[in-house]
Amino acid sequence: MKATYGLLRLLRLLRRLLAHESRLLASLWRWLARRPHGVGDGRGFGYARGQAAMMFGLAFVCVVETVGMSVLLRDWPLVERAVLVLDVYTVVFLIGLYAACVTRPHVLDSGALRVRNGAHVDLRIPLENIASVRREVRFTHEREEGELNLPVGAQTEVTLELATPVRHFSFLGRKRAVHLVRLHADDPDELVRSLKRARTAPSPLPGRPA
Repeated sequence: MKATYGLLRLLRLLRRLLAHESRLLASLWRWLARRPHGVGDGRGFGYARGQAAMMFGLAFVCVVETVGMSVLLRDWPLVERAVLVLDVYTVVFLIGLYAACVTRPHVLDSGALRVRNGAHVDLRIPLENIASVRREVRFTHEREEGELNLPVGAQTEVTLELATPVRHFSFLGRKRAVHLVRLHADDPDELVRSLKRARTAPSPLPGRPA
C-alpha cells in the first residue's frame, strides 16, 4: 500500500515537472513572437526587468563552460556528447525561465489580480478579496504561515492584505491558504494606483428592463 502511494506521488511529481518544462518551452516561443500569456482584456504588469542581467549572466557562464568541457572531453566523444546535451539543456532552461517571467506578467482586469512568477506561480485574487494594498519595499522575507512572497532580486515592493484567504498550490502541489501576498513589479507605483482605482470603481448600472 505504501509502495503504491509512493509511486502515485512520484508520478504526480513527474507530471508537474513535465508540465512546467512544456510551459517554459512555450514561453520561449511566446517571447520570440511577443505574445504574452493570459493578458486578454486586462493590463499586464511586468516584473522581469530586475533579473535579466542575472539570467543572461548565468546563461553566458554556461555557454563558456560548454566550450571548455568540449575541449577537455574531446578524447571521449560519447562523454562529450552527453555533457554537451546537458549543457545545452541548461542554457535553454535558463532562457526559458526568463522568457516565462517576461511572457507571464501580473494581470489586472475588472474582476481580479492575477499574481504570477514565471511558469510556476499563478494565483488569481478577486478584487473583493483584497482588504488593502500598499507600497512597501522589503528585502527580507521570512517564511510565515499564510504568506506568499514573490521577490525578484530578494526585493518586493507591493503588499496585498486579503480579507478572505485564497488557495495557493505550490510547485509540488501542496495546498496553502494565503492571506498576505508580497510581490515585485517593474512599476510598483502604477500597479498600486491601478489596483486602488479598480477596487473603488463603481459597479456598472443595471440595464433597463425589457
